[in-house]
This record gives sequence, C-alpha cells and structure tokens, in this order.
Amino acid sequence: MLTAAGEALLIIMDPYRLMFLSLGCVLGLVLGILPGIGGLAGTAMLLPFTFSMDPYTAFAFLLGLGSTTATGDPIPAVLFGVPGGAGSAATVLDGLPMAQRGEAGRALSAAYMSSMMGGVFGAALMAVSIPLLRPLMLSFGSPEMLALAVFGISTVSVLSGRTPLKGVAMAGLGVMLAMVGSDPQTGTLRWTLDSLYLWEGVKLLPLVLGIFALPELCDLLIARTSISGEMKYSARSGMLRGAADCFKHWWLILRCSWIGAIMGAVPGIGGSIIDWLAYGHAIKTEKGAKETFGKGDVRGVIASESSNNAKEGGALVPTVAFGIPGSAGMAILLGAFLIHGLVPGPDMLTKHLNFTYSMVWSVALANILGAGMCYLFSGQFAKLATLRYTLILPSVLGIIYIGAFEGSRNWGDLYALLLFGVLGWTMKQMKWPRPPFILGFVLGDILERYLFISIERYGTDWLIPRIELGTFEILGQSMTLPIVHARWAVLILFVMAILSLLRPVIQTFRAHGGLGGVLRMYGPPRLGVAELFAFVIIAWFAIMVYEASFWNFKARIVPTIVGTIGIGFASAALLHNMFTRPIAKGVAAAGQVLPGSGQSIHMDIASETEHIPPRTIVLRATIFFGWLVAFMLSMATIGLIPTVPLFVIAFMRIEGKESWRLVLPQAIVLTLFIYVMFDQLLTIPWPPTLLGDLFPGIKGLIPSL
Repeated sequence: MLTAAGEALLIIMDPYRLMFLSLGCVLGLVLGILPGIGGLAGTAMLLPFTFSMDPYTAFAFLLGLGSTTATGDPIPAVLFGVPGGAGSAATVLDGLPMAQRGEAGRALSAAYMSSMMGGVFGAALMAVSIPLLRPLMLSFGSPEMLALAVFGISTVSVLSGRTPLKGVAMAGLGVMLAMVGSDPQTGTLRWTLDSLYLWEGVKLLPLVLGIFALPELCDLLIARTSISGEMKYSARSGMLRGAADCFKHWWLILRCSWIGAIMGAVPGIGGSIIDWLAYGHAIKTEKGAKETFGKGDVRGVIASESSNNAKEGGALVPTVAFGIPGSAGMAILLGAFLIHGLVPGPDMLTKHLNFTYSMVWSVALANILGAGMCYLFSGQFAKLATLRYTLILPSVLGIIYIGAFEGSRNWGDLYALLLFGVLGWTMKQMKWPRPPFILGFVLGDILERYLFISIERYGTDWLIPRIELGTFEILGQSMTLPIVHARWAVLILFVMAILSLLRPVIQTFRAHGGLGGVLRMYGPPRLGVAELFAFVIIAWFAIMVYEASFWNFKARIVPTIVGTIGIGFASAALLHNMFTRPIAKGVAAAGQVLPGSGQSIHMDIASETEHIPPRTIVLRATIFFGWLVAFMLSMATIGLIPTVPLFVIAFMRIEGKESWRLVLPQAIVLTLFIYVMFDQLLTIPWPPTLLGDLFPGIKGLIPSL
C-alpha cells in the first residue's frame, strides 16, 4: 500500500496533471461561491472534456472541482447568510453573526483552514479504510439506514436550542413536506395540489435558499445598512486569527471530520445533513457551546466546514470499493469510470491500487490548493460585508434565482423559492428554529423509504430481539443457554435517539426542581402574533393529515403518524408560549435566561431588526418580497437575462439613489457574467416567456427568451 501511495503521488505531481487539478480547483471554488449551483452541475458539464485525457488526469480534474466546491461554499454563507450549497447551511448560524460583528475575515479564514484540514483527513481516511470498511459496509442494510435516519431526526433536540417543542414540530413539518409527490409504494399522489411540478416532490435547493438565504437578505433591506459597520480585524490579522482558531480547536476538527467522512461513506444519507450532525455534536461536546453557538462562535463554523469537506473522501469509499455512489456527484463520477474502462470493485484495491491512491492524493491536494486560493482573496471577500445593502442585494438575488432554478429547471422552483422565503422569514421573526425543518425535510424521504424496505424484507425481526435456546459444550459439560438474535446497531441507534429526544425534558425538570417547579413557570394565558403563527402551523398539520386520510393505507400510515406527532408538539409549544410567565423587568441581564422564565434561546440566527418598530418591519419586508415578485413577473415576460440589468438599475436607483457610475457598471458586469457562465457554459434551458411565445421569431436574438 505504501509503495502504491508513493507511486501515485509521483504520477499526480506531473506538471500537466497538476495544471488540470488546479484548473478544477478554480472552477470548483467559483461554483461553490455561486449560491445553489454546486459542484454537481460543474462535474456533469466537465465530464465530456475528459474523454481524451488519461485516467489520472481526468480524475484529478474532476476531483479537483468536486473537492473544492465545499471550500467555496462558506464565502456567501458567511458574508450574506446565503448557503453556497445545502451542505453549508449550518455555517450560516455562526458565520453571518461573526461577519455582522466585523469578523468576516476571521470566520472565512477559519472556514478555509477547517475545510482544508477536514478534506485532507477525509482523504487519509479513504486511504486506510477501504480494505477495512468493506466487510462493515456490506453488513449495513436498510434497518441500519433507517436507524441512522431516526437518530439524525433526534438531533433536533440539540438544533432547537431551548425550544425543543418547536424544534420537533418543525422537524415533523419538514418530514411531511419530504413526502410530497408520488408515493413510491403505491403511486398515490400526496399533497400535489394538482400540480405536475409537485409530482416529483419539493426540491431541496429552492427550499434551502428560501428558508435560509432570503430571510437574511430581507433583514438586510429592513435594517437598510451594510452587513457589518466596520471590520474588527484587518485582512491579515483576521486570517491569522481564524487559522489560529483552527489549530486551537484541532480536536473538534478531527471529530467533526470523522463524522463527515463516515456519514459521507454511507450511500443515501447525503451531504445535506452532515454539517447539521457535526454542528449538533459540537453543541453537545464543546464547553459553553449551548450559550454561544448561533451567536457568532467560531467553533460553529469550524464544526460545519470540517465535516462538509471530509465527506468527499468518505463518499469515494463506496464508489471505488463497491461501485455504489456515495453522493450525486459520485454517481456522475461513475460515468467517468466507465468512460476510461475502469470497473469499481475489488480490482481497484488490487490491479489498480495506484490509480485508487492517485484519487486520494487528488482530493488531498485539491483541498490544500483550494484553501490557498481562498486565502489569496480572503481580504477582498471580507470587505464585501461592509458594502451598502443596495450594492449587495441586486447581484446576490439574481444569482439566487438561478441557483433555485437549478432544482428542477422549472417555474415551480421559483414559486417555491418565494413561498419558502416568506415562511423562513416568518419563522425567524417568530423564533421558530429553522435547522430542524431542513433536517426533517432531508431525512424524511430516507426514513419512509427504508422503513418500508425493512418491513418488507425482515418483518419485525430487525426491531424485536429474538431469543432461542442453544446447546454448548463448556468444560466438557453440555449446557443449554439463551442466544439473543438482534441487529445491535439498530437497537443502539434507537436507544440513543430516544435519549436524545428526552434529554431536554429531563434537563428542564432538573433545572426547576421537579414537577412543582415546572408548574410554577406558568401563569395567566396571553395571545400574540407568535401564538397566532403556532395556530397556523397546527392548522397546516391538520389539513395535511385530513387529506392523507383518503389515501391507500401504505401511503397514509407514515404521514398520519408524523402529522399527529407534529400536531401534538406544536400544540404543546403553543400552550407553553401562552401560559409561560414573562421575565420580570430588571431581573436578568440582557441575554440571560432564567429558570422558569418564558424566554428561550432558539438555535438560529438572531434577528438584527428588533430595534425597528413592528409596523416598519412589516412594511419593508413587504417591499422586499415585492421586489422578488417584480423580478419574477419581468422574467416571465422578457426572460431572466434581460431582467437582470433592469432589476439592478431599478433597485439601486429607487432603493438607494445610487449614482449612475455605480449602477451601470454593476448591471453590465453581472449581466455578462450570467450570460457567459450560465447561458454559454452551463447552457441552462431557460423557462418559456410571454414575449417568446408571442414572437417566436426573436427567440434566438435574446438570450433566455
């Protein structure tokens, strides 16, 4: 193995191959910075260009792109609160508050360094684990996958901060939305609203961008300021501080990288939840994390990004060893295997061991190169946080629309973006945690699918231990002893999930001295806007459960159970809010949470607009979403590319009265960038427009028409 690893390193260090590896890294960083685009589109686009390359160069090129996309993801997440990809959503929780404090350079540096360290660790894990993990992964069946999904759902108790009732309710709502579309068991159409778009379910990209990106941009417009008033650190000192943070918390990086690599190696789990699992682990294990995470703790950025990059090395393990793609990007990479005459499986560990280790080196070197490139421009990136909102919003919104459109390249993606944007902003204002909602959505489909597979294949044997008597020869004596047959991994994960969900309840009773102390928390009822939002959530659950009652039994059983649980937890959260006594004025310092008080911390980004009168907040939020509606109307009429310069000009002139010397260059540069990147290189099939339908002859003259 060491000989093969050394030979592979010499092969990859060839200048020609290093050049293509570096080119892949550059493209990966660009795609990572663009919200919602991700490396999947880039890998698919570059695959035809590898036909004439030798296998070592081709995979260095493709893995360079795939490995560094996650390195670029935290840039928009930290600066604007816009996840560059679904795997960097957790980075927003602490990265954006750090940028708002003027620590954007520190947050970005910590993200780059932890990404690099996590990526290198993931590659190293792949190097040593393929021969060792093969028997373990072959024994991993649908019950274990189901148990992993259930354990992942149980982490909502952590991701909900001190609002576990709301967290479980929102996780349930996410699971329900994950089941929208055609039921794979019976073909029943579930909650599709007679829309062809919903037949294949709600898409992840518009949901993530709507829930996390648009609310932060909306708050930026409401506050009518820059993300940060000033930079707390200079570019140099900020980068040094962020790198020092990573070396200080190296043990956290190692643990979260392990989580990312292991979860990345499990086919079907996906990269969209790995950062949340690592983030939840950091909250549980890091000292003082429960009080500081979500408020700009650099450890939150480190935990999310180290796991996010480590997953690429982990995802390569099942791809190379079994031919089972560990992610969507790896599925495309399997096509490259076939193109170059390689067959994943045992031969990759024997005949082609050199090639396997060349892939390991490609991933490791790509992470180092990607982090180095990001450090070169880190100072300039950090300065973006000090720009006025009128200079940031029009460009970011234009890219977000394209990123959301990548969900299924359908108008429904844009409608979903707008609807989830309104929902996400309302959840943030009402202090209902958003991370559990995303986690429930990602895991909901996995949970239902593996539940039915496990029942069909194993009945209930996978869940209920079976005891039988067996005869053994011990010290010359024949003895009859009980033998327990069970899937121990499943049982252990289920027990851990139950304990994770019960932990907040146990802690509450302990903090208040038992049931009597808990009851003293409550007083006369009160009803406000937050309580009305809880009524809306309960009604949403009730309508979905009622609709499900008319379906086939197999199609309705899981939605009915989840919906009923959701109604129960949402109702409990409503009653808790209505009857909890408010904090007495002057009793606690700002931000302090008292036992028995009605104040609670939710694991989400705190709103920066609480000092603004509610009437003004609602008015400015309406203006923000009005701009989004206007963008969509113009796009439906004349196409996206012609809409971009008009939107930039109108927004900057009306909102900020910016000078023409700033407006025109930004409109021209953004339009040219979108035209070259998305129309010419990615060749996105733009949706039909009213003008194009009325005048078919001019479709070829105007891009995106």
